[in-house]
Amino acid sequence: MITVGRGVASGCGGVNRRDFLLAGGMGLGALGLPLSATSLSGSPTPRNEKALILLMLVGGPSQLETWDPKPDAPEEVRGPFRSIATRVPGVRINEHLPRLAARMDKLALIRSLHHDEAPIHETGLQLLQTGRLSRSEEVHPHIGSVVSRLKGSIGSTPPFMMVPGAIQNTGVVVPRGQTAGWLGAAHAPFQNATLNVEGEPERLLQAYGPSSFGRSCLLARRLVESGVRVVTVNMFDTVFDKITWDCHGSGPFSTLDDYQRQLLPTFDQAFSALLDDLGSRGMLESTLVAAVGEFGRTPRINGAGGRDHWPGVWSVALAGGGVRGGQVIGASDPHAAAPIDRPVAPQELLASMYHALDVDPSQLLNESASEIPTPAADFSPVYELFS
Repeated sequence: MITVGRGVASGCGGVNRRDFLLAGGMGLGALGLPLSATSLSGSPTPRNEKALILLMLVGGPSQLETWDPKPDAPEEVRGPFRSIATRVPGVRINEHLPRLAARMDKLALIRSLHHDEAPIHETGLQLLQTGRLSRSEEVHPHIGSVVSRLKGSIGSTPPFMMVPGAIQNTGVVVPRGQTAGWLGAAHAPFQNATLNVEGEPERLLQAYGPSSFGRSCLLARRLVESGVRVVTVNMFDTVFDKITWDCHGSGPFSTLDDYQRQLLPTFDQAFSALLDDLGSRGMLESTLVAAVGEFGRTPRINGAGGRDHWPGVWSVALAGGGVRGGQVIGASDPHAAAPIDRPVAPQELLASMYHALDVDPSQLLNESASEIPTPAADFSPVYELFS
């Protein structure tokens, strides 16, 4: 059973606030929101309905320790890990991502993501999920909220869910791009605070692994299968006093040793299992999966043995949703410090997500009836992904 909550004036698909208050902790099942492969009609979600699973790798993974290793760079740049060959000739990634290396033919990498705003978590989170920075009282909506407004629900299933909950403290008290913003509470994400995936076969539970992230990825598949259009999986809810991708090298942050022991193996297992699971169910072609953090890490190891914030360049991995796997778009310089080929702005990545969802965000109107173009209307998708 899965319990959801959302501060709404009226819910989606006929599920209103009163329904949720009455249902209390009884979960989606109590509201007729299915978690199986069937919708309320008893048949699978139509394959022509597009979906997005956004894996937010909170803390900002190092590009050098994930998708863009530099094996020929000096040690203080390349870091402590080796690179390995993948299923795609000439493409190498971190040695601690062997499962994903074996599935590289399903993945597309962008190695030239960048922005020049403040190097803090919040700017990257806003740009990736809303396309614009919040100014004063103007808070822009998450892509899931835009999709909720433009496409609505499939049956009584919420169009936008966040698993297991929203990002909390990342250092600066400003929005993190995970609300409905000026679209209002009716399009806010439903949030799932439990990770109960009962009913799944043991082999599948083992494939995803026992971690919270693994169970969240499995739950994301179930939600999409049930008709949820956009699922955001937040790998962590903070960057303080826990192991996250924010590898400054000393407390309250993480170390590169944490990458080796826990983060990379956990991510490798769960992301690979999600790709396999979606593929085996015929869902991958209609479901875009994007795994991205809010920035990269400094191209040189710092004095504590870690890496600091670096929006100058970082990487994203995408699969499904019409994306052609086995390709690398863009490139960073020999030290992974800046793009040298096909720079990609976060807004272009966001526009690509809209494109995969068959959404034209320029349709969006503010409640005041004055048109407010969304960022994806200002930036073009990375069309190479889909060619």
